[in-house]
Amino acid sequence: MLGKLSENQVEELLRSQLIGRIGCHSNDTTYIVPVNYFYDGTSIYAHSSEGMKIDMMRSNPQVCFEVDDIKSIFNWQSVILWGTYEEITVLREKEEAMQKLIDRMIPFLKNDDDHPSHGITPNASDVGSDVELILYRIIISKKTGRFENINLCSKRYNAIFY
Repeated sequence: MLGKLSENQVEELLRSQLIGRIGCHSNDTTYIVPVNYFYDGTSIYAHSSEGMKIDMMRSNPQVCFEVDDIKSIFNWQSVILWGTYEEITVLREKEEAMQKLIDRMIPFLKNDDDHPSHGITPNASDVGSDVELILYRIIISKKTGRFENINLCSKRYNAIFY
């Protein structure tokens, strides 16, 4: 069965996942890349160093973001949202966003040597001085969610015909 996620299901999926994909477009090029993120109910927060993704989002701040939970080819949920890229420039706000990203990642670390800041800084909570660490948010303007669940279809089929 294919269907549309409820608003509560969309919110739950955005809050439960750790990795999403940003889609950006600039100068006749579309680029999609996975990022670690956290969701606060109105915006998606992530970080990056300088590069193609940041250059493109600075050029065209209108972006798309996708999150999914795929259990199997016939059992998945997906959320797509649209919004505006905005860099966080106030140091205290950058530190708070970075700490929330780290707090979100820590439960998923498997080894003591894992470093949630991805080696961008020597210490996990630093926002960096050697590499320009860019923290940003996507201010959400629209979101939608879909799912497929063959088990729901089978239950309906069995209820109708058996």
